Amino acid sequence: MPLHSRLAEVTARIVERSRESRGRYLQRLDAAAQKEPVRKGLACTNQAHAWAAAPADDKILLREMREPNIAIVSSYNDMLSAHQPLEYYPAVIKAAAREAGATAQFAGGTPAMCDGVTQGQPGMELSLFSRDVIAMSTAVALSHNVFDSVVCLGVCDKIIPGLLIGVLQFGHLPAVFIPAGPMTSGISNKDKAAVRQRFAEGKCGRDELLASEEGSYHGPGTCTFYGTANSNQMLMEVMGLHLPGAAFVNPNTPLRDALTAAGARRAAAITALGGEFTPVGKVVDEKAIVNGIVGLLATGGSTNHTIHLIAIARAAGIVIDWGDFDDLSQVVPLLAKVYPNGSADVNHFHAAGGMGLLIRELLGAGLLHDDVLTNAGPGLHRYAQEPFLIEGQLQWRDAPAQSGDPSVLGTVAQPFSADGGLRLLSGNLGRAVIKVSAVAPQHRIVEAPAIVFDDQDDVLAAFKRGELEKDFIVVLRFQGPRANGMPELHKLTPALGVLQDRGFKVALVTDGRMSGASGKVPSAIHMTPEVVSGGPLGKVRTGDLIRLDAEAGVVEAKVDAAEWAAREVATADLSRNGHGMGRELFASFRAAATGAEEGAVALGLAH
Repeated sequence: MPLHSRLAEVTARIVERSRESRGRYLQRLDAAAQKEPVRKGLACTNQAHAWAAAPADDKILLREMREPNIAIVSSYNDMLSAHQPLEYYPAVIKAAAREAGATAQFAGGTPAMCDGVTQGQPGMELSLFSRDVIAMSTAVALSHNVFDSVVCLGVCDKIIPGLLIGVLQFGHLPAVFIPAGPMTSGISNKDKAAVRQRFAEGKCGRDELLASEEGSYHGPGTCTFYGTANSNQMLMEVMGLHLPGAAFVNPNTPLRDALTAAGARRAAAITALGGEFTPVGKVVDEKAIVNGIVGLLATGGSTNHTIHLIAIARAAGIVIDWGDFDDLSQVVPLLAKVYPNGSADVNHFHAAGGMGLLIRELLGAGLLHDDVLTNAGPGLHRYAQEPFLIEGQLQWRDAPAQSGDPSVLGTVAQPFSADGGLRLLSGNLGRAVIKVSAVAPQHRIVEAPAIVFDDQDDVLAAFKRGELEKDFIVVLRFQGPRANGMPELHKLTPALGVLQDRGFKVALVTDGRMSGASGKVPSAIHMTPEVVSGGPLGKVRTGDLIRLDAEAGVVEAKVDAAEWAAREVATADLSRNGHGMGRELFASFRAAATGAEEGAVALGLAH
């Protein structure tokens, strides 16, 4: 199928925009790649330290320096359901590596925090920058320079972007990403949302709310709604960093274990020591980044990736911006209806045909680049397959010809929407993004007076006092990366949803983030420049008329131009955001952070 003209156009301009920075990145990659184990060049004392605690048989292979040594970098902890299954993966990986004639060592661990646990709490102000800490932790693990490839174990919101940013600094090494998979389905997402909304209205108690939440988040694996964690797994698949079909296989199953072992064998097979050298820095190229954006749009994925994908791209010397997302969104159809864009969960999506069917549909419409390097070999068409255990052996076969449930997984010929539902908004307030795939058409244009807040708890307090029973737009300031670490503001969703259901026109405009589960309330988010950096959102005063038009791509204050120009940007006392819950340690991250459209990065990613 010929490539869609818009896909070709956006890719070409990204290539041109990135020419110098990508060229420098690839020069460094090629200089670092070696056809022999790099540990050969280390002094004897360095080598002895590197495998002093290894099993005797592994020491023999490590001394001979003929076979690959695989680094395992993991975000395991047993508090978080998504990462708990990773506990025993290193043993599976080491055994599979030995079967392949290689060795594997646990190189290092990274932190993994859960936005679901910290949602609405002070700890959430560490969340975004935990991505950068994870990238740094990954770099520390690989800095011993004794590895020929990497296996990355991680799942959730900031963990996968952090791991990928980290390994891209070692772009000469292959990197196979191995997920834990989603937990089995609990209560329906529709029922869960209904209980949350009843609680927000005071119609049920905390006991009922907790029982509902425990019925949803009930076992090992990723949360089953389509938030940032599962968007991560979609991205790793469509960018060729998983093995085909690995994203949504449940943990603690024979197929999951077989895929984990196969990932280790593949990591051994694609090093520079063999004939299928597949360095991660060449897998993640301009076409792979575009494929990632397309996958995000076609599935209605998390808005967090309008930040993370930009940071990932920059880690590989590639420069993208929200205009690229917006242009692709106009031609990429929405093919998945998974909560919050629908009532189904990711297990239902996977059973209906999942990533294999989705990728085949998009390839068939010329909406994905097939001519990419992947961990499964050349060509993304390899990911239009799904794995099975046939007589105990892992095999791949073509994804189903038709969706098992057209209400959950559609086709290009019959999409749920003709566009990807992600829009760039601009106007005299700056630039922002909005996800409209879960917003009903009648709510996509809101013009109403602003009510200005500087803290999400103040919004909820006003709701509880009954002060928000009217048409209005919440303007929530000082929520950007430099102000307070850019916490998610998902705690506002139930209250704003209640008001919308009561017939009021409501919306949110903020320089903060919403969760990957952001849904039915129109929200202009990631407003840049952020207010603390002089962004014009700080000029808004309560009572100003704000227009949010997701159809036309406009967000603006309808204030006389002369008055607007004369206004000062508001300031705030942010001292309380700098103390407690470890926030003191992140002061340098807040000070150094780039804007949201530059990836909100506090690391040196300039190439």
